[in-house]
Amino acid sequence: MTHLQVPRIGPRSVFTPKAAALFVATGIGLYYYFQHEKQKLLEQKQKKLESRSVGRAHVGGPFTLTSHENKPFSDKDLLGKWNFVYFGFTNCPDICPAELDKIGAVITPLEKEYGNIFQSVFISVDPARDTVPQMKRYLEDFHPRIIGLMGDYATTKNVCKAYRVYFSTPPNADPKGDYLVDHSIYVYLMDPKGQFVEAFGQSTTSEEVVERVKKEIAEYEQETGRKV
Repeated sequence: MTHLQVPRIGPRSVFTPKAAALFVATGIGLYYYFQHEKQKLLEQKQKKLESRSVGRAHVGGPFTLTSHENKPFSDKDLLGKWNFVYFGFTNCPDICPAELDKIGAVITPLEKEYGNIFQSVFISVDPARDTVPQMKRYLEDFHPRIIGLMGDYATTKNVCKAYRVYFSTPPNADPKGDYLVDHSIYVYLMDPKGQFVEAFGQSTTSEEVVERVKKEIAEYEQETGRKV
């Protein structure tokens, strides 16, 4: 009997020219897809930055005052730290001490978590009575990261205008006079670039301020790659 020899067929390669072309086309497609998605993310991030910038109130500006250590202090000294800015006067009977205590209660837990990246400035709205020695004595009872600042009446008026702060001290106030000063009661949060972030009123608790600051630091770090 004659047996037919059936030719053996070896394994066929699946990586044909057609498959190779499809593989390359898929790779190119994926590359452009991810490039497109990356560009969308960059655009979204930029829009977020622009919206945050546009949404900021125009609070703050250039100033040069004298610190309670009798040294010049300008808006440039706010850069590189998260700042709490508060306007008041040393003869304030209750509101200013309460707000300065609150600032201390905010800075203390934040420093434990983030380190020394915070400072606060207490800007006097009573230039007639708040001298360097008076401010120095007054701040001994508050957080050491609070810096007292003062200037003459014209300079004080300009700083208050830049920060949209109202104060009632007359330009010819008697340094020995027994008077109270009506003024705006807000603690301003400024970022490490010196830009306004938020204003906290009397009703805002220290815990609420701490949580808001943490949120702002996280967003700042996401945008800039650093905390300050």
